[in-house]
Amino acid sequence: MTETALLREDRRGPIAILTMNAPKRRNALSMAMRRLMIDALDRLESDRDIRAIVVTGEGGTFSAGGDISDMDATDLAAGRDRFRISHRLVGAMIHNAKPIIAAVEGWCVGAGMSVALCCDTIVAAADARFMASFGRIGLIADLGLPHTLPRRVGEGRARQILLYGETFGAEQAERIGLIDHVVAPGTALEAALARAALFADAAPLPVALTKAFLARGLDEALALERDYQSALFGTADHAEGKAAFLGKRKPAFTGT
Repeated sequence: MTETALLREDRRGPIAILTMNAPKRRNALSMAMRRLMIDALDRLESDRDIRAIVVTGEGGTFSAGGDISDMDATDLAAGRDRFRISHRLVGAMIHNAKPIIAAVEGWCVGAGMSVALCCDTIVAAADARFMASFGRIGLIADLGLPHTLPRRVGEGRARQILLYGETFGAEQAERIGLIDHVVAPGTALEAALARAALFADAAPLPVALTKAFLARGLDEALALERDYQSALFGTADHAEGKAAFLGKRKPAFTGT
């Protein structure tokens, strides 16, 4: 087992487990955590002893999304640099030759939901909750979600999820195809490990090439996401959204 302050790595035979380890912040995806995940995923991809990767969160929460206190990009250049790193994480997951399985307990929100959808399979506890409420802080969905979500649930349902930012549970998520398996609370990790174990005897190259085939169109989508979101970082509405979130009040958006 290897451990940092923000990311823990364990191994069970040919399976690697990456645990987002910031439970006091509900595993918010700070830029530091994103860098650690990139490094781990890149290293695991080249490890021939590893056949599958499981991603989960510590403390009964998958991830509450991006770390609001860490969103300090206020101009276009800073925003684009932020996405240079964030999109490396998306690529390290979706383009990774190894199958990646998400084990979701509790909240899976915003960028946390984006990370889950970068995985090939999503196993969620029956009491898990999902939400893509980026608009509440004056932003659009990112980390590849505008690309991955319609491919899972169809454009019509993706439109409703992204525009309204409403909360929905695991049963509804499974019904619309957002997630793949619903299990009893507290058992998502073990269920994900059981799915990952199925790759122990699978030929690695067909798995890798299947993933590559299915990832077509991602890079174009990320380029557009980077342009739009980088511009939004500098708006008054984003500043108001952050202030309202941190102040636990309703935002007053003006469209500027």
